[in-house]
Amino acid sequence: MAITDIDRYAHLTEADIDALGAELDAIRRDIEESRGQRDARYIRRTITVQRSLAAGGRLALMFSNRKSAWIAGTAMLSLAKIIENMELGHNVMHGQWDWMNDPEVHSSSWEWDTTCPSVQWKHSHNFVHHKYTNVVGMDDDVGYGILRVTRDQPWEWWMVGNPVYNLTLGTFFEYGVALHHLETEKLRKKEKSYRQAAKDLRIIGRKVGKQAAKDYLIFPALAGANWKPTIAANFTANIVRNYWAYMVIFCGHFPDGAEKFTVEEYENEDQPRWYLRQMLGSANFRAGPLMRFMSGNLSHQIEHHLFPDLPSNRYEEIGVRVRQLCDKYDLPYTTGSLAHQYFQSFRTIAKLAVPNGMLKATSDDAPETASELRFAVREGMANHFGVDPETGKRRGLRTALRELKNAPVQSAA
Repeated sequence: MAITDIDRYAHLTEADIDALGAELDAIRRDIEESRGQRDARYIRRTITVQRSLAAGGRLALMFSNRKSAWIAGTAMLSLAKIIENMELGHNVMHGQWDWMNDPEVHSSSWEWDTTCPSVQWKHSHNFVHHKYTNVVGMDDDVGYGILRVTRDQPWEWWMVGNPVYNLTLGTFFEYGVALHHLETEKLRKKEKSYRQAAKDLRIIGRKVGKQAAKDYLIFPALAGANWKPTIAANFTANIVRNYWAYMVIFCGHFPDGAEKFTVEEYENEDQPRWYLRQMLGSANFRAGPLMRFMSGNLSHQIEHHLFPDLPSNRYEEIGVRVRQLCDKYDLPYTTGSLAHQYFQSFRTIAKLAVPNGMLKATSDDAPETASELRFAVREGMANHFGVDPETGKRRGLRTALRELKNAPVQSAA
């Protein structure tokens, strides 16, 4: 089952958790006080780069009867759509640049180049997902309503299609994000009326219509005789953007170590424990400057979940301090290569297509699903709370996990 007692799982005392919260508050204050011209230059240059790539791609596609022009135009357009989606749309609508008081890059006015209406996304993502991160039954991003990604989700026969649903979602990710606001789980439980869903669908339909008109009518018409290859290029660029966004998001939420939580744990939560839930429920992937930029700096998903409204270009420096805190409090800092994180995510999705009874690990000690009880199922692991008398160092979660891995297996009573 998911984590029901985050203090016990993290192997931290109440004083430790309060101190961790105070140190994270200090990081927020430092970044807020140091925001300035270099950050403003960054976002404005990003907008310039994105618009230049989009304009260059559209221009090249007007000559797309040549294969080289089509490839160049499609590549530039794909990059422009990725940057607009990841570094601009996602981060601007989080309010990361509202402090500039510039209406061009303000969360209240930005409408992004995707089928999901910004007004709905800001509710389903900013409010629901970031408030209830990985709380099973409250965060709809846990499986997006169609995927089984934790053993806390009871298995049903239709879940055998998990890998197929995963591929379909990746291919048409912008439509999956758009339909996410319908809250299909609430519809199934009759917590939301079909009348409300129909209203949401009408808003989505208008946005889908605008996107389709732009990509498959207006720009192809401007390309004249090259309208057919322009349609193909626009479709290709959208698919490339969809797969990239899907991979980045999944690598931050579903690898091993991105834990899940119960509603009961959330109900007893204060600000320091909210921080702790974000740290334990998110995962990073290693990236250089270019990949960080192309991922909207969501290679730092842990830092993003801690501070979703701080400028994305500061996540790298924030990450240095967060990792130091993880070392100090003996907490895991879940990261790995992009390929490694995606492999773990896909492995989880594939294996959870079958019932729990066909799987090896228990629901408390599986790679993708853990609880505080994982430390009680092997001999000697129940008393790792506190300070090691031999070294004088805190015996935290990372130490407990390492020792658990090396401990002999003992069946739970």
